[in-house]
Amino acid sequence: MADMATTTGSARLGRRRSRSVAVAGAVLATSLLWLLALALGIDLTVDQRDGRPPMVVGLPMVAGFTLIMSLLGWGVLAVLERRAPRRAGLVWTVLAVAVLVLSFVPILGAGATTGAKVMLSLMHLAVAAVLVPVLGRGARASSATRHRP
Repeated sequence: MADMATTTGSARLGRRRSRSVAVAGAVLATSLLWLLALALGIDLTVDQRDGRPPMVVGLPMVAGFTLIMSLLGWGVLAVLERRAPRRAGLVWTVLAVAVLVLSFVPILGAGATTGAKVMLSLMHLAVAAVLVPVLGRGARASSATRHRP
């Protein structure tokens, strides 16, 4: 019995560690893309077309927003793992892809250069490329382990 508890605790710690690394990886990926935009001279100023002044997309905004949204995604996954453990990974992955697709709507409608739109889109794709495989796979693996007959 103690071995089972230790194994479950180790698996949980391993999932937490890999998910933490994925969140950090998403923040790093978007930050590196922001630095690339800076190096390429891409102006990440966005006119929101709603009467407010143009918004300069700076590194703190990119890193902070990526961190918040990544943690929110992890939180949603945690809720799904408690409420629907067998389908948590699949449901979360579908939600994540839907959020990714919807995240392009403001980019397409924003007043920004083509370079800025491309770079912002790449940032969105980078977050998904890091988080979806790690968080979605980890949820599927944990539910398979948890529900063996």
